[in-house]
Amino acid sequence: MSTARSAVLVVGATGSIGRLVVAEALRQGHAVRALVRDPARARGLPAEAERVIGDLMRPQTLAAAVDGIDAVVFTHGSDGGGKGAAEQVDYGGVRNLLQALDGRPVRIALMTAIGVTNREGAYNRATQIHDWKRRGERLVRASGLAYTIVRPGWFDHQASDQQRLVFLQGDRRWAGNPSDGVVARRQIAEVLVRSLTSNAACRKTFELVAERGPATSDFEALFAALHADADADAEGSLDAVRDTANMPLADEPARVRDDLARVTKTPQL
Repeated sequence: MSTARSAVLVVGATGSIGRLVVAEALRQGHAVRALVRDPARARGLPAEAERVIGDLMRPQTLAAAVDGIDAVVFTHGSDGGGKGAAEQVDYGGVRNLLQALDGRPVRIALMTAIGVTNREGAYNRATQIHDWKRRGERLVRASGLAYTIVRPGWFDHQASDQQRLVFLQGDRRWAGNPSDGVVARRQIAEVLVRSLTSNAACRKTFELVAERGPATSDFEALFAALHADADADAEGSLDAVRDTANMPLADEPARVRDDLARVTKTPQL
């Protein structure tokens, strides 16, 4: 495991997970830069965090945000804005930030959601959020950058004794309610930040839930439990290991295929 301190850009820094990521990254000794569109919303962030103004929807405004960074944590989301917002924010935010990076070799931690491969559920049919989040995952995998993709369960629905973190793979929990798995926001934030300095977490995609038991303290052992070969995403694959193959590339919108073609040109680390 690398213990080097990094310059970390937090995308979605004023959201309920992003604020915790900012605090956790500072606690772990990283230099933190918070991407904010509205400075007023950043007033509650720790003073030690650098604020940089930029609009995730406008890649031309992101140059200052990515200058000199070593890592990016994505915690942004469209927050129920409908199908258009899902494409523009959940997917477009990842695409635009990768475009702004222009091949800079950074480490990425991307938060999506448990059930992200469930295309036929009522939630995805109404919002397409799962589809667009999954397409964002595909951009990250295609980029050639080092990454960890975390698919957390339902936020803060756990019992008081439900603190033991568990990683799942294959995304088979599709009930669309907390029975799929639950986890605390603060634990999501810690996993995202810890992944940035873990070699064992590289090129791994997993669902994150909490089960009954004491709080996890050895995060490196948790990452290492995902064996490097069997549990890593296959080189060159757009999808995570063990995911359901229900999003054929040939059926994807032309604009999405074009984005993938562009980002795949990014040099590998």
